[in-house]
Amino acid sequence: MGEQKLLKMKNKEKIDSQILKLEEKYKDSGQDLSSYLDGLLYQRYLTYWEYIHLDTLLSLQVPRTYFPDEEIFIMYHQITELYFKLILHEQKQLVDDKSQNIDFFIEKARRINSYYQALISSFSIMIKGMEREQFLQYRMALLPASGFQSAQYRMIEIYATSMENLVHHTERDRFSKKNTIEELYEQIYWKKGATDVSTGEKTLTLKQFEYRYTPRLIRIAKQVKDSTIWDKFLQLKPENQDNKELIEALKTLDLNANVNWPLMHMGSAHRYLAKDKKQINATGGTNWKEYLPPSFQKVIFFPELYTKEELNNWGKQWVDHIFNPDKV
Repeated sequence: MGEQKLLKMKNKEKIDSQILKLEEKYKDSGQDLSSYLDGLLYQRYLTYWEYIHLDTLLSLQVPRTYFPDEEIFIMYHQITELYFKLILHEQKQLVDDKSQNIDFFIEKARRINSYYQALISSFSIMIKGMEREQFLQYRMALLPASGFQSAQYRMIEIYATSMENLVHHTERDRFSKKNTIEELYEQIYWKKGATDVSTGEKTLTLKQFEYRYTPRLIRIAKQVKDSTIWDKFLQLKPENQDNKELIEALKTLDLNANVNWPLMHMGSAHRYLAKDKKQINATGGTNWKEYLPPSFQKVIFFPELYTKEELNNWGKQWVDHIFNPDKV
């Protein structure tokens, strides 16, 4: 009996402490705690479907044709964008962090890699999960929309590394941190991938994307200048820059983002857009055979972490990926 009384006293003390904390929290809102408690009494119980807006989520797939596999195509791209948002969620925390805590850095890099791994392992849905003939027909109703127009993917790159590392490799030697963000952005590598394969002019896909997102991407690039993930690494104490676990996590992130993920796209494009030695243009008119291979772009977020040989061989496994897809 004495133990139960003691337990009740402890519970009352805990509740009294929580009430004091709640009063402190709400004192500046113009209402007292009692008013908020009244609101809590009237509030409905939360349900799972309301919390994640399930009905809205399931209503967001709106095919443009009657081909069943188009819905798979839509859903997979929506899933991909949600994973991109998760990656950005972790990147923003790293960029904003001022603590230089090595464990925090490693954990965020690990989480980003887990999201990439989920994306990479799920890409068989795109490669083997749709009928090629259906895809080649419904894709014509999607023109000029293209996965190239994923702004979140461009944001991931900008948060990861300094802008000069994103300049097209043919122009990279001419640019450095001394150039303005606008100058570097004008030479960013992916713009060359969205040019008309016959005229060399910007595709409508690129024009649409630039009109909608260029101001936002430049603003983000200016906000994270000198505080990208690569900059954060360089700002660590020397002993932390030698941390093997962190270096390995960053190199894995680099490979996931700039080799493994593009390779999956290369495999998908090869299956659907290359047939009988003939190349079919991507929906946005992008030159996918020149744009997708990692060894052609040599986009590397953290170049100083690699040997000269590793840099020279960057992304060359795409040959195995295309000609020996069972190895991937």
